[in-house]
Amino acid sequence: MTTPALLPLSGRRIPTLSPGASSFPHHRATLRLSEKFILLLILSAFITLCFGAFFFLPDNSKHKRFDLGLEDVLIPHIDSPKGGKHAAGQVVIHGQGGHDEHRHREEEESLRDKIRADHERALQEAKEKLRKSREELQAEIQTEKSKVVEDLKKKDTGPKPLPPVPMPQVVGVSDGEPPEPDVKEKRDKIREMMKHAWDSYRQYGWGHNELKPLAKKGHSTNIFGNSQMGATIVDALDTLYIMGLHEEFKDGQEWIEQNLDFGVNAEVSVFEVNIRFIGGLLAAYYLSGQEVFKLKAVQLAEKLLPAFNTPTGIPWAMVNLKSGVGRNWGWASAGSSILAEFGTLHMEFVHLTYLTGNPAYYQKVMHIRKLLAKMDRPNGLYPNYLNPRTGRWGQHHTSVGGLGDSFYEYLLKAWLMSDKTDTEARKTYDDAIEAIERHLIRKSNGGLTFIGEWKNGHLERKMGHLTCFAGGMFALGADGSPDDKAGHYLQLGAEIAHTCHESYDRTVLKLGPEAFKFDSGLEAVAVRQNEKYYILRPEVIETYWYMWRFTHDPKYRQWGWEAAQAIDKYCRVSGGFSGVKDVYSSNPTYDDVQQSFFLAETLKYLYLLFSSDNLIPLENWVFNTEAHPLPVLHLGNITLPGSEPAQR
Repeated sequence: MTTPALLPLSGRRIPTLSPGASSFPHHRATLRLSEKFILLLILSAFITLCFGAFFFLPDNSKHKRFDLGLEDVLIPHIDSPKGGKHAAGQVVIHGQGGHDEHRHREEEESLRDKIRADHERALQEAKEKLRKSREELQAEIQTEKSKVVEDLKKKDTGPKPLPPVPMPQVVGVSDGEPPEPDVKEKRDKIREMMKHAWDSYRQYGWGHNELKPLAKKGHSTNIFGNSQMGATIVDALDTLYIMGLHEEFKDGQEWIEQNLDFGVNAEVSVFEVNIRFIGGLLAAYYLSGQEVFKLKAVQLAEKLLPAFNTPTGIPWAMVNLKSGVGRNWGWASAGSSILAEFGTLHMEFVHLTYLTGNPAYYQKVMHIRKLLAKMDRPNGLYPNYLNPRTGRWGQHHTSVGGLGDSFYEYLLKAWLMSDKTDTEARKTYDDAIEAIERHLIRKSNGGLTFIGEWKNGHLERKMGHLTCFAGGMFALGADGSPDDKAGHYLQLGAEIAHTCHESYDRTVLKLGPEAFKFDSGLEAVAVRQNEKYYILRPEVIETYWYMWRFTHDPKYRQWGWEAAQAIDKYCRVSGGFSGVKDVYSSNPTYDDVQQSFFLAETLKYLYLLFSSDNLIPLENWVFNTEAHPLPVLHLGNITLPGSEPAQR
């Protein structure tokens, strides 16, 4: 789930690198410096050699001076045959025997001959250099320059060996064909929609982060900086694999092997890069077993670590992948970090520690949890903003939608992913949900259950499309709830699913708006023009899928099919799929963006909705907030580096 904080707020577009731009822009400056450096080295070598030749040419007048120097300088450094090695500069008194004296004279003579030979050879090389033409010297410089490039490439992109770890149990990664012919037909339609989205991106936006399906060209937003990192490729990989589109998956893998470079001078969102790239690469690794995805995930994770260099350890929202410099969004409550961003790292970072043996990832996310546990929470709620310098809350705005959503999701999923051993995460989740139910969840006059937002001391009766994921979260967390509340939370999930379906059903296009209100006689309807858009978001369909898995009530498949048909009818264009600006208009206009999460989440959840339950079973897999499945880690007998032994 991407927060609205991460959409381009000003409409500003940062130009991406041109297709012909170097993959290693940081090398170009280095090469210019290396050329000057090599020329200076050659000149200094000539001068040094000339002076050296003058002093060390073999004539009698210099022999005497040289011998005295050897006695004074070399003898104190010669190892004693009796006393072993000694520190440089320490004078050693040798035995008076003639044998020792003879041996030392031989050593001195040998040293003298070696030095003389080295200098004569260097002088000869210098003479040869001076006889070479300008072109020959430039060719030598170019050779040296190429060597520098290769050394830098090896340094920057060479994969570091990772320790061998047992592969977690990986089951149900393919097939899942439903027995009912009509359901299979719907699933085949979803696969065809995925193929249209992918093929369009492949043709018109390949290598760019996203696609403009009307303009038929690449697209990017400020969350990815000025980089072409193929976000759609990485985000879509696991969906392609699950759907059995293996040729398309192979194309994506080849692009990643040959082109995915994290050494770019680009300022990116730590949150978005974590959930889309690291999550996507890890899922592709676990599904396919291809090592390249694991290696790329680790390379990128290392680039994100400098974001945690703050006084509190709460990471910056953005980090420059090349320089490691971090900062926060200027609009976020006086430069605060955002709850949903720094609270949505746990799943991926625990897997990184598991795969690498590096405790830093686990320790950083556990530090965040421990810091939050010590803080006062108004009404038991977590405000959306926290200042990383002072460790204090920003403005007291609480939401289960944008800015807050996936923080709560990851508390529950940390417990599930740990094979239910991380009881601290479960307790924190239960306490948070209790406070949310007490202060934010209400019933409208028309009987619709909704989750409002706490602002400035009062409840705003508005719910965002992003908040609709919570129906699935309540259902997923029902089993294991305290005080035998499993049935209550499953029912609460069903009520949220119903409300969100109403937000779709009450529009002309049968697609849900970005936000909808519950006051002034209007319920589950958008009021402001800037809340009437639909950008191919997955959250409502995500909840339908979870509710289907836990109840098998056929209405969830029916509602999902209604949404799929509406997307295909109103969002499909010749160059892919586009969001629409007004779901209440019978003649919608397009926003001309095919979001990467449409392939990662929306189409994946629809496909799973019409598949049998043995495809990605929830007993073995936990989805990150970008719908990338990560396997449950059975850590009962494993201690993560830097962690306490797991306790049930």
